[in-house]
Amino acid sequence: MTHTIIIKDLNDIDRAAEEFIKEIGDHRLIAFYAPMGAGKTTFTTAICRRLGVDEDAVSSPTFAIINEYKTGDGESMFHFDFYRINRVEEAFDIGLFDYLDSGCLCIMEWPENIEDILPEETLKVSIKVNPDLSRTISWEDPE
Repeated sequence: MTHTIIIKDLNDIDRAAEEFIKEIGDHRLIAFYAPMGAGKTTFTTAICRRLGVDEDAVSSPTFAIINEYKTGDGESMFHFDFYRINRVEEAFDIGLFDYLDSGCLCIMEWPENIEDILPEETLKVSIKVNPDLSRTISWEDPE
């Protein structure tokens, strides 16, 4: 089944994040595929806000590669940015599978850089910038 959520503008992002959280169900591994500037970190911030993460704690982990946040329920969630990863071995060096196997929500930006080692159950989500600057979030249910 194909899922699609339209984000009309920034005023609509919290609604879209809430809808996204409901639609992904029990999926814990989320990979955002989108070009630079499409809103991966902005949408992740909205998801975090909906989950009760202190918004001041949310930032792009471009240089750190991974940030850990605590949700309003006290659960850990992990936010990865693989933009600076040049070799999949670098993902192993940060203990990637310890995080992915934790059962915690893991949101990944630039998963293209570790595509070969992404677990099969990873939900691959596309963010597309439309001509009117709205965003289309879409994904297929894994088989």
